[in-house]
Amino acid sequence: MTGHRHETHSEIVKRLKRAEGHLKSVIAMIESGRPCLDLAQQLQAVEKAITNAKRTLIQDHLDHCLEDAVGPLGSDQRRTIDEFKTITKYL
Repeated sequence: MTGHRHETHSEIVKRLKRAEGHLKSVIAMIESGRPCLDLAQQLQAVEKAITNAKRTLIQDHLDHCLEDAVGPLGSDQRRTIDEFKTITKYL
């Protein structure tokens, strides 16, 4: 099996490593008895980093893999695909 890679994969890895760092910080904070407000703020950072990584991955997949799957299209069909790709950015 060949590797499946896109340009954004390195960006996604950076985001996930950032989330990993935040998560390690949360664990240390819990173990040291830090206030719940501090924990919640760090958990929000973890959640945001993962959400951004997921969004980037899905949009990249749609931009590249969908194009490969559908091939050449007429202008009406192209417009529909382009609208689909655009609307996913609001997920």
